[in-house]
Amino acid sequence: MPKSDLRTEYLRSALHEQDAGADPFALFARWYEEAVQAGGPDPNAMSLATSSADGQPSVRIVLCKEFDPNGFVFFTNYASRKGRDLASNPKACILFYWAALERQVRVDGQVQLLTAAESDAYFDERPLAARIGAWASPQSEPIASREALERRYAEMELRFAGQATPPRPPQWGGYRLVPAALEFWQGRPSRLHDRLLFTRRGADWDLVRLAP
Repeated sequence: MPKSDLRTEYLRSALHEQDAGADPFALFARWYEEAVQAGGPDPNAMSLATSSADGQPSVRIVLCKEFDPNGFVFFTNYASRKGRDLASNPKACILFYWAALERQVRVDGQVQLLTAAESDAYFDERPLAARIGAWASPQSEPIASREALERRYAEMELRFAGQATPPRPPQWGGYRLVPAALEFWQGRPSRLHDRLLFTRRGADWDLVRLAP
């Protein structure tokens, strides 16, 4: 059973409107760099929440491979559960949580497929083992055993033996979440956390403070 008396008092920092500025991407870039400098594991890890056509939600951790004012980029198998969800409902939400800094950032938006050229370019940068793994794994599908998966990987190794750059599988590629809103959360004492919400308004952003 969870222990109800587990408590953390958040004391590290604060988030004021004057410090946040008017550009949520500039604030995110600053927070992201501070998370990298803090030295925690996988600062680019983000929870990705999707839902199916009938409204069944699903969430998992993925890695953000790129971000800029156009959005946040990740890669996966199009036939995976998240890929199927996004094909039927392109609305999604991502969450970055940096425990060492007592911070999180939630981003809501629409997800778009990257172009084939963009997906090819990233795939060619991946380690060879990861590229072979993308061919070997029927992501999210039932498999007979771990041994069956490893045999499939060995078959793909043989298939692409001698090729320094195996081609990208047609079922694998990238997505970009284009933000409609970004919420920045900074832990504060007594659970009176700072929450600043940026909402897109044309080319600009509205900023409001939310109650914790």
